Amino acid sequence: MSVTLYVGTRRGLFMATSADRREWRLEGPFLEGREVYYAFRDPRTGVAWAATTHKVWGAHVHRSDDGRSWELLEAAPHHEDGSLEAIWFLAPGPPDELETLWAGVEPAGLFVTRDAGGSWSASPLNGHPTRETWQPAGGGLALGGIQHDPADPARLYCSLSAGGVYRSDDGGARWKPVNEGVRCEFQPDRYPEAGQCVHKLRLHPARPDRLYQQNHCGVYRSDDRGEHWTEITAGLPSDFGYALAVDPADADVAYVIPEESSHMRATVDGRLRVYRTEDAGATWTALTGGLPQEHAYVSVLRDAMDHDPLDPVGLYFGTSTGHLFGSRDRGESWASIAGFLPKILAVTAAVD
Repeated sequence: MSVTLYVGTRRGLFMATSADRREWRLEGPFLEGREVYYAFRDPRTGVAWAATTHKVWGAHVHRSDDGRSWELLEAAPHHEDGSLEAIWFLAPGPPDELETLWAGVEPAGLFVTRDAGGSWSASPLNGHPTRETWQPAGGGLALGGIQHDPADPARLYCSLSAGGVYRSDDGGARWKPVNEGVRCEFQPDRYPEAGQCVHKLRLHPARPDRLYQQNHCGVYRSDDRGEHWTEITAGLPSDFGYALAVDPADADVAYVIPEESSHMRATVDGRLRVYRTEDAGATWTALTGGLPQEHAYVSVLRDAMDHDPLDPVGLYFGTSTGHLFGSRDRGESWASIAGFLPKILAVTAAVD
């Protein structure tokens, strides 16, 4: 099987393809000059989607059959007052709704299309009673994560920065905040109902009741669909970070890349280390093989790390300095796939 990485950067989209996860072929840039916040290939249809923004042309959704030639869609998800700063995230809908796609945007909002991007509708989440607790974080107030439960097409999750995690059990008609046990150090109430700053949320595909999140204030695990969260930060050099990945074959395995603090926002001690847990967060191990361990003050953003579905799992991440790394052995060793690209905003993996 070949793996294709969709690498969104500040200056367009790149694709890296490999048949063995050793040798990679880099193509691009496509969507030149646009900031590609997110790009992925829909596993249901094989269609590639991208969310971009441009200082002059604004924010758009794009569609492609091959990842090289892109169609700009006229419709874009935006609030009733026309506001749309950026489209942060795109996610496919249920398996039997091939034209359904979800979008998370800034200012924070959730939108859905039922006609493959022809038109967009606002979600009831946008008017949730707890919305008054949402506030801009360092990167703005945005809905940056959407996760579907593969065992229940009607269940989905959204994460906001800063706003917390919300879950719907009826296809998005109703929503409830699910943040019990998650710290919120920048609010008077350290454990509020909503308002937490979620950097990355992952649902485990083999055990959908389990979720992991990298938060502004720590790393957490839930074993009951978000109803309760357990902090699993102990053993990491920092409670701050953005990136998060899992091993689809093992629900006890997760990966994070800690960063110094919300003020520094760079790898701890200038060492580029990926941390892996194999016991659901009870312990963590630093994985450094092939990664720079001196003067590597880089940031890895929330969507700039992903995993593939192969065995052993492949892991990939991109840095603020435009360096793209990959591992074909569960993170035991790392190799450079590309270097000196524009700042990397997002990395997603697709398997042919």
